[in-house]
Amino acid sequence: MTRLLVHVEGETEETFVNEVLACHLYNLGYTNVSARLLGNARLRDRRGGIRAWSAVRKDILRHLQEDPAGISTTMVDYYALPQTGGRAWPGRQAAGRLSFEQKAVTVEQAILEDISSTLGDGFNPRRFLPFVIMHEFEGLLFSDCKKFAKGIYRPELAAGFQAIRDMFSSPEEINDSPLTAPSKRVTKLVPGYKKTLLGPLAALEIGLDAIRKECPHFSQWLLHLETLAG
Repeated sequence: MTRLLVHVEGETEETFVNEVLACHLYNLGYTNVSARLLGNARLRDRRGGIRAWSAVRKDILRHLQEDPAGISTTMVDYYALPQTGGRAWPGRQAAGRLSFEQKAVTVEQAILEDISSTLGDGFNPRRFLPFVIMHEFEGLLFSDCKKFAKGIYRPELAAGFQAIRDMFSSPEEINDSPLTAPSKRVTKLVPGYKKTLLGPLAALEIGLDAIRKECPHFSQWLLHLETLAG
């Protein structure tokens, strides 16, 4: 039996795991796939950013200790991760100075090292697979701009989404400044964009195959999860 818990930062990712990712992994042999919001995410201000690593770390450690046979992963936006001070996530500040190809893996490796060192020599690192979305969840939706527009019931926006997509070699490279992050670009075209409702609807319409074809880092994460099935 293979059980997977995905630590997510918000309700959009929670719905994506439960309605898109889980169906795929069940077909491969997973017996349980679920998402857990990091901390009391439903009650905090959704614009307040993800929790401090010190708090998130406790959630991850608790789960790994409570379910010694289970697998755990994360699904958090690189864009949102605190870089400095007491809230900083491992590797995030250093990653900001690196090339695009090194950013996510630097953070992921630092997270894994932190968790592994705390749990000691008896911990099997294959049980924990950190994943950081580049640069945020909305970026994945640019994998198929026509279906993105259709999924949010705005087919007339397909050309606008495609114009953004064509500026980058991959949807994962759509950059992360406060003005040009994927979600900021979407809200310029879709005022009042409801991320928690429309994001998962678009992802369902697009499908995992299209996302993994266009987003190499996401694809590597999904492939790793697939190899752990059963």
